[in-house]
Amino acid sequence: MKAVFGLGNPGTNYAFTRHNVGFQVIDLYRETKLLSGRAKFVSGAWLYWGEGMFLAKPIMWMNNSGSAVRPVLERFQVDLKDTLIIYDDLDLPLGRLRVLPKGGAGGHRGMSSVISALGSEEIPRLRIGIGGDRRPQDQVSYVLARFTPPEWECLLPVLESAVGVIDEFASGDINAAMNRFNRREHSTEQA
Repeated sequence: MKAVFGLGNPGTNYAFTRHNVGFQVIDLYRETKLLSGRAKFVSGAWLYWGEGMFLAKPIMWMNNSGSAVRPVLERFQVDLKDTLIIYDDLDLPLGRLRVLPKGGAGGHRGMSSVISALGSEEIPRLRIGIGGDRRPQDQVSYVLARFTPPEWECLLPVLESAVGVIDEFASGDINAAMNRFNRREHSTEQA
């Protein structure tokens, strides 16, 4: 069994914000793979079932994501190597994605919560770039703001590639996803 978690903040005020790209990937996967009828609320997260895996959206504040991730993984006895966490990354330029087998939180409080709750950095992850030319002074306002229309044009192909990452991870492992999607051609980075 594989588990894929998209991180974000609950509520319509945060829908389509930069900080919610993890939710947006899960929603796009559900739409393209027609998983809409198989939802269940478990341990603080909405779960959507696919073949041999489930997708999850923790419905708590981003900074507390780990308090939903851990009980879901424990309930379904999913190993960390079979878990993929999807989240926004301010240090990665908009239009880029990066698949990694492990690592620190890199300042991302949602990922920090997951690492703390699971007691390990050995967690596969998919980072979606939301960064600009330079780091904004007010980072909180920036990540909680919605994408502009030109940013959406740049982001949509990345979200589609992220759906492919999930498929690759579900049928193989994180290394297969890294080999296929960490290449430059899966970037739509703005010039």
